[in-house]
Amino acid sequence: MLSEDVLYLPVTELAGRIRRGQLSPVELTESYLERLERLGPKLGAVATLTGELALEQARQAERELAAGRYRGPLHGIPYGAKDLLATRGIRTTWGAPPYKDQVFDYDGTVIRRLREAGAVLAAKLSMIELAGGGGYTNGKASLAPTVNPWDATRWAGGSSSGPGAATAAALVGFSMGSETWGSILTPSSFCGVCGLRPTYGRVSRAGAMALSWTMDKLGPMCRSADDCGLVLEAIAGYDPDDPSSADAPFKFEKGDLWRRGLRVGWIREDFEKNGEPELEPLYKNALDALARLGAQVSEAKLPEFPYSAVAGTIISAEGAAAFDTLISSGRIQELVDERQQKGLAGGVEVKAADYIKAMRIRRLIQEALGKLFREFDALVAPSLLFVANPMEADLNTVFRGGSGIGAAGNLAGLPALSVPMGFGKGNLPVGLSIVGRAFDEATVLRVGSAYQQATDWHKRRPPLA
Repeated sequence: MLSEDVLYLPVTELAGRIRRGQLSPVELTESYLERLERLGPKLGAVATLTGELALEQARQAERELAAGRYRGPLHGIPYGAKDLLATRGIRTTWGAPPYKDQVFDYDGTVIRRLREAGAVLAAKLSMIELAGGGGYTNGKASLAPTVNPWDATRWAGGSSSGPGAATAAALVGFSMGSETWGSILTPSSFCGVCGLRPTYGRVSRAGAMALSWTMDKLGPMCRSADDCGLVLEAIAGYDPDDPSSADAPFKFEKGDLWRRGLRVGWIREDFEKNGEPELEPLYKNALDALARLGAQVSEAKLPEFPYSAVAGTIISAEGAAAFDTLISSGRIQELVDERQQKGLAGGVEVKAADYIKAMRIRRLIQEALGKLFREFDALVAPSLLFVANPMEADLNTVFRGGSGIGAAGNLAGLPALSVPMGFGKGNLPVGLSIVGRAFDEATVLRVGSAYQQATDWHKRRPPLA
C-alpha cells in the first residue's frame, strides 16, 4: 500500500505523478480503498463502498494512460460522492431510513462528468438525513453519523459530513458535497479542508436529491484551493437535464492565481457574543496574510436584511414541496431526528404570501450585494465563529449567530470557498470563507490559492487518520 505521505497529496500533485507514470491509478485506488475499509467505519464517513466499480475504473484509466490517452488532471484519481448523488445500480440513501434501499438506474450529471474526466468513484459518503432540510437536533441525525477526524467526540459538520471527514482523513483524493445553507462550508471548516460552493447554476444538479430548488448547489471538497478549481472545471457547465444550469463552463488557470491590489473586504464579527474569542486572532492573522500578499484589505459592511429568516422561509417551503410524498405517506416518522420530522412537516404550513415576500426580499439582497461588489473583488469572514461541536451538542445553542455572510451568499447564489485558517480550542481547525461575485469563482480561487501559498494550515493532518 502507498504511504500516507502520498495519499495526503493534493490532486494537483497526484495528477502530475500519474501523468509522468510515477504513480499507478490501480495502486492509488487500492490504497484509498484500504483506508476507506479501515477508517471509514471508525469515522462513520462511508455510506456505501464502491470497491468493485473503483477498481474497474482504475484499471480502465491505467489502460488508457498506457495507450497515450490522457483525460486530464482527474484521470485515475479516486473520489467520494455525497450520498444524495444518483449512482446507477448503487444505493443512494439520502442519509435517511425511508430511502436506505433506494437504487437509481442512472448516474447524476456530476457523477457522469467526473467519470468522463477519468475520476474513480471509490465510495458514496455519509450525510445528514435529507440534507437537514427540516432542521435537526445534533450530528447523529443520519443513517451513518460522522465524527471528526481531529477528535472522535466531535462532529464532522453537516450536511456534507462524510465528504468533510473522508477528505480530511485522506480516505479519497477529493469529495463531492452539496450546500443549501452552509453544508459545504461548515464541514470544511470543522474538518480542516477546502470546500467550494459554486455559483447557483454553475453546476448541474440533475440526479441530485432536491431540497430547495432555488438554493441547492453542488461543489467539491478537497485538500487545496487549486484542487477545487480542477474539479470545478470538470463538472461545470450547462446541462439540458437541469433547466436552472447556466451555459457557463469554467476553465481553471493555475498560472493566473493572484494579482496585487485585489480589493478584499472583511466582515467584522462579534466573537465574544456569537462564537469563541480564541478565533479572533486567527482571523486577524488571516487578514494580515492577505495584506502582506498585496491585497487592499478594508472593512466591508453587509447590507442589513433578515438573512436567516428569509433563507429559512424559502427552504422550509421548498423542502416541504420536495418531500411532499414522504410527508403525506406518513413515512416521515421513520426519520432519525424528531426535529427533522416536525420541521419538514411544518414547511407545509408556510403561507404563499410569506414565501413570495421572502423571494422578493431575496431579490433586494442580490441587488444590494451586487452594489457591494462594486467596491470589493472578494469578501472574507470566518466560515464559522467556533470549532467543531460535540456530537451530542444541541445545535440550537451551538449556532448562535454571526455576520450573516453564509445565509447572504447562499440566498444570492454567490460562490464561496472555505480554506483552513488555523486551529482553535482543542487543536480543532477553523476556516476562512472567501465570497465572490456570481460566476467569479476564478477570483475566489485566486485568493484562496495565494493564501495557501503563504500558510500551511491545509497541510496539517488529523490524528485519527
